Formats: sequence, C-alpha cells, structure tokens
Amino acid sequence: MSDDNDFIREIRINPIVPSESVLVSTARGMRPREAEAPAPRDTREHVQRCPFCRGNEQMTPPTVAILPEDGEWQVRVVENLYPVLGDNSTSSNLVFGLQQAIDGYGRHEVIVDHPNHGIALHEMSETHLFGLLGMYRERIEALYKADARIQYVLVFKNFGPAAGASIPHTHSQIIAMPVVPENVYNEVMHSQRYYARNRQCIFCSLIDEALTFEATIYDRESGTVRRHIDVGQYVVERGRHFVAIKPFASRYEWEVHILPLSHQADFVDIDQERRTDLARVLKRTMARLDAVIGGAQYNFFLHSLPHNREFHDCGDSYHWHLEICPRTSIPTGFELGSGLFVSTISPEDAAVRLRAVDLD
Repeated sequence: MSDDNDFIREIRINPIVPSESVLVSTARGMRPREAEAPAPRDTREHVQRCPFCRGNEQMTPPTVAILPEDGEWQVRVVENLYPVLGDNSTSSNLVFGLQQAIDGYGRHEVIVDHPNHGIALHEMSETHLFGLLGMYRERIEALYKADARIQYVLVFKNFGPAAGASIPHTHSQIIAMPVVPENVYNEVMHSQRYYARNRQCIFCSLIDEALTFEATIYDRESGTVRRHIDVGQYVVERGRHFVAIKPFASRYEWEVHILPLSHQADFVDIDQERRTDLARVLKRTMARLDAVIGGAQYNFFLHSLPHNREFHDCGDSYHWHLEICPRTSIPTGFELGSGLFVSTISPEDAAVRLRAVDLD
C-alpha cells in the first residue's frame, strides 16, 4: 500500500478565474470501484440511415455552407433540426418581480466534421482538420455579421454518449446567442484586471511559465524537497505557433488546453499558416489522449473574444484558446453541491503519461 505522504491533497486555484478551484486528491483514485470498459465506438464508414452520412443529405435541413464548394463534400454545415435557440422567436424580454427572461433568439448549426461516419478526430488528416478549422472561423464570422443582436458565438464538439453526443457520426456544433456565457465573461474580465496590473496578458504569462519556469520548494524544517516544477512539465504538445498545456488546476483529469504561442484574442483572426499548425497540434493532442484513455469521450469548446462593444478594448488582455475536456467520470454530489471539481490524477502525472505516447 502506498504511503499517505505519496498522495496529493490540495485545492488549486484557477489563475484565470480565481473564484474557480479544483481539489486534486490522488488518494481518491485508490478507492475500490468496478472497472469500466472503454465505451464502444461505432467505427463504420457509412450508415444507411444516418442523416450525416454522404448520400443522405435529404434527411437534414438545407446546407448552410460546404467544403469544398464543388465535388463531393468533406465538411457540411446545416441548421440544427432541434435548435436550443432560434431566429424566428417573437417573444419579448420579460421582467416580473425578481424574475427575468431574455428572448431566446439566435442560431444553432451543426457542422458535419467528415463524411466518414465513425472516424475519430485524431484519425482525420491534417489537411482535413485545416479545412474544418477554417469552417469554424468562417461560420463564427458570418454569424456575428448576420445579426447585430448576437453577443457571442460558441463552437463546441460532443464526442461519445458520456459527452452528450446524440448522434455517433462525428460532428461539431455552433450556437450564436444573445448573451455572453458567464464562463467566457469571467475569463475576459479577470484577464482584463490582470492586464491592468501587469500590462501583460495572463494567458501569455502562463505560457511563458510553462516554457521557461523551474522551481524547487523545500520543507522549512526538514529541508526535504516538497515539490519540484520542471521546465515544460505541463506541456503536452508543441508546434511552431501553438502549445497544448495540461492546466495546473485541471477540472477534468485529462483536460488539455491549446493556445496560440503569440498573443491573439480572436479566433477569427487566425491565418492559414497558424491554422496549419493548429491542425497538427490538435491531431497529435487527440491521438495522445486516445492512446492513454482508450477511446476518449470528450467535449471541446472554443473560447474567443466576444465581438460586442463591451469588450472592444480587451484585445490586448484576452487570449483565445481551445479547451479539451475528456469525460472519464460522472460528477458526484460533492462536486455538484460545492462547485469544486475533484481530480484523482495529478495534472503533473497526467502530462507525463500524455507526453510519453510515441506518435512518430
């Protein structure tokens, strides 16, 4: 049995949004529980009744955008048949007492990532991912321009039943909404406060630390090493323009964030050279996660600077990023009741295991 001193029990504060914290408790990983087999994955290339498979286009709403424009499509965008927000709402905003309701207008689109029904993200070519990322950028820009009422456009992907995917065919979603989500708002506001004090983007500071910082913390009484932080300890993958980092305060055990190495606030501003590198870093990061977890089910979402006037002066302080959150456990009553995420694997150990995957 492991010595109790070998375990980590500490509450880590999210440096971006300090009100968010994570309990890293590696001892919890030792508790007895029934082993779970990896979730089965539908790897078929084509399914006759799948609405997202090539040849079944008549089963979905009309095409909104397509790549390429001629020949067989590789990426296809359609309106969501069951949208969470719609642009045909006629209700007005309501206030009665303490209760408030905002009209649920907006747009909800589905991006069919690939014509292959069962292909995983890490199995797609870098060229294909370059095109998919370009479609994300194109639709974000188009949705902002289409309606001045839109406050935020979110791109996200649910992969696997545990992540909320209702259709197994690989797809992403994009929602244009009349409000800025609280988590994005908090990121932008806290980043702005940090910038006002330090004249530097906090995301850039975290990247600098991940790539250059090294420290050893000693016990004051015994002189033994309590913690050693190596240069690159949290780096999972690095390209010419992007880096994949395991957050120090990871909400999910295998959570990884991908960020531009050079400061950039708005994903819409990404150029082709950087999109090429992002495709490579994303593919390799997902391959590492798949190799370690074994059939990763996950959510990912793109956080970028909102386009409304309130945030027009936040370009120097905010840094867009892609958050990848594998779903390897179900939130417990403690997590739901306290708002404190619990991780049973230390981010340091998780990063070591992800880096150890041989992809070459």
